[in-house]
Amino acid sequence: MSAPRAVVLLSGGLDSATCLAIARAEGFETYALSVAYGQRHAAELAAAERVAAALGAKEHRVGHVDLGQFGGSALTDASIEVPTSGVEAGGIPVTYVPARNTVMLSLALGWAEVLKANAIFVGVNAVDYSGYPDCRPEFIAAFEKMANLATKTGVEGLKLSIHAPLISLSKAQIVQRGSALGVDYGMTVSCYKADDEGRACGQCDACRLRRAGFEAAGLLDPTRYA
Repeated sequence: MSAPRAVVLLSGGLDSATCLAIARAEGFETYALSVAYGQRHAAELAAAERVAAALGAKEHRVGHVDLGQFGGSALTDASIEVPTSGVEAGGIPVTYVPARNTVMLSLALGWAEVLKANAIFVGVNAVDYSGYPDCRPEFIAAFEKMANLATKTGVEGLKLSIHAPLISLSKAQIVQRGSALGVDYGMTVSCYKADDEGRACGQCDACRLRRAGFEAAGLLDPTRYA
């Protein structure tokens, strides 16, 4: 009997790399999907290619959709400064990309339907994160319901599940889980302001959360800083 298939959204960062490792450990044949959405640097896409190869993805594809044409985020609009003053409680920061996870999950859904995969893995997290609305459990549940209403395979009885195994974990727990599964975090890029070589700024929200996660986990941070 062949292994069940899963499409794994793979940004090239710490969380999505852990998610890919978990999907593989759970026995899925993994198909990694990265998205070039108009982000200001391509270093994370190069990292995704490395991670997909290292963690044994059956196939790795890069989808293209230009969210940068709309702007509205520091990650897609060069005129908006990436904040470096730390994660603020309560508000949604300018690093939120409007509709990004909805678009990415929709692309993953299309590929999953073609592959007859009954699972999509996404590395969203609602604990140590920046407050993005599309990283919350209610969004994941709503998207899964929609996916099963909107697809031929769903209507015909192949129920599709959205797996978000990191959603309730702290960054330290994520790092510990991935390390136990053999993830080399030195290959990943999480920084919002990474340079062309993938070196991190050490000051943005993503860098702060990542560094704190390694410290809390008691593990060496392999991140390359500029």
